[in-house]
Amino acid sequence: MRLDGKVALITGGARGQGAAEARLFVREGAKVLVTDVLDAEGDALAAELGDVGRYRHHDVTSADDWASAVDEAISTFGSLDVLVNNAGIHHVTRIEEETLENFERTIRVNLYGTFLGIQAVIPPMRAAGGGAIVNISSLAGMKGIPGHGAYGASKWGVRGLTKTAAAELGHDGIRVNSVHPGAIKTAMLPDSPEGDARFAHLPVGRPGEVEEVASLVLFLASDESSYITGTEHVIDGGSIA
Repeated sequence: MRLDGKVALITGGARGQGAAEARLFVREGAKVLVTDVLDAEGDALAAELGDVGRYRHHDVTSADDWASAVDEAISTFGSLDVLVNNAGIHHVTRIEEETLENFERTIRVNLYGTFLGIQAVIPPMRAAGGGAIVNISSLAGMKGIPGHGAYGASKWGVRGLTKTAAAELGHDGIRVNSVHPGAIKTAMLPDSPEGDARFAHLPVGRPGEVEEVASLVLFLASDESSYITGTEHVIDGGSIA
């Protein structure tokens, strides 16, 4: 029960990494508000989680939606102790062929959404004496990857924003860290005829599982990481070792 008594808000939580985080958090004692734009999947997950889980439709690029989501978490479960900024979009396009429209959309969801989330939870977390924010960045926020101009820019931004937020909020007891997954088995991982064999070059020789990322996020959300803030945590099977 590593999150016993805590309340978490997880964006992009209807499937993939976010859903794995929600399930694990509940198993570890938390109450969870899952938000997303995938309503059918979100409703199904909330039903699976039971009374300690709830789903809300949430546009992370909207400050008003953020205010409503935070209010719902607090009014439903009594507090808000953990925010996981997991929502994100991904596409692969070389800079030369990228459009300003797609670039802006990626930045708005991945970076603006994270910024608005941090901003929205500061008052309730400060009033409660602290909290934990975990921002899901990417391996593309640690190194340049061809075809990831927009995505990489957004995830490097998340990494930098995390450090600034940690420096600003530490005296309020609010810790802020970023997680940088590599190849993880989610809808964002492109299909290939090679299957998992294409990851044989990695030191661990395979892609990661969503549960492995969820375990890292759980650690950063829990009091076990009470002296860790402003840091990036790479989970990539040794890709940049």
